Amino acid sequence: MSAAAAHSSAPDREADPDAIQAMRVDLAAAYRLIHRLGLDDSIYTHISARLPGEGHRFLINPYGMRFEEVTPQNLVTVDIDGRVLEDPMGLGINPAGFTIHSAIHAARHDAICVLHTHTVAGVAVSCQEEGLLALNQWSMQFAGRLAYHAYEGIALDLDERARLVADLGDKPVMVLRNHGLLTCGRSVGEAFKLMHNLERSCRAQLAIQAAGAPITRPSAAIATKTAEQYAAGYDRIAIQGAPDNEWAAFKRMLARTDPDFAQ
Repeated sequence: MSAAAAHSSAPDREADPDAIQAMRVDLAAAYRLIHRLGLDDSIYTHISARLPGEGHRFLINPYGMRFEEVTPQNLVTVDIDGRVLEDPMGLGINPAGFTIHSAIHAARHDAICVLHTHTVAGVAVSCQEEGLLALNQWSMQFAGRLAYHAYEGIALDLDERARLVADLGDKPVMVLRNHGLLTCGRSVGEAFKLMHNLERSCRAQLAIQAAGAPITRPSAAIATKTAEQYAAGYDRIAIQGAPDNEWAAFKRMLARTDPDFAQ
């Protein structure tokens, strides 16, 4: 039996319906925000969230809907083996999305949310030999916390999952070479914030390179210190239970502009 199959055979622990609904609302919010910030790619790319409980079921977008159309109620429920368990719109899921997201959800218990984008800036940096450079406060937060995975074609081959997971290791962020960006969060809010900062890091890098001026590079020690400072902030929320004020602020913005995101 495959590792994925072994995971899917575990029964789901009885989960709090309120917790499930909160997860659905947060995931729909992430889809709307990725659209609002211009980080979506038509009906492609994906954000998934593991449902509360011990089983390996996760939520993902219906294949064919734009991100601004996603609501808590039209999300698709799928298991780790690709079985669609609930599909309100009857659209199914993108097979490439299943390959990437199922691999990480099966291997990483901490990866509650997996967020993947194809943006101009992210793809551009993913094509650079040196990848993301620790040039500024945004990008230094990823020093020592960033993985890379070589491009193998459109992610339709399930055997790529083992290599993707091996390359990711325990890192929260990955650059998919010649492809795009990926973040893993202990919550939807964490995955979104990581991607927000990763995208801005890529945009800043391209702007710096385009300027052609001499570049001041912080030391490796300063980059590591900055990464540790950022990590401590994320840990205060994920481990110590501190309020996530930034994520709450983003959702308040949506409540004003996209009030149906939570319906």
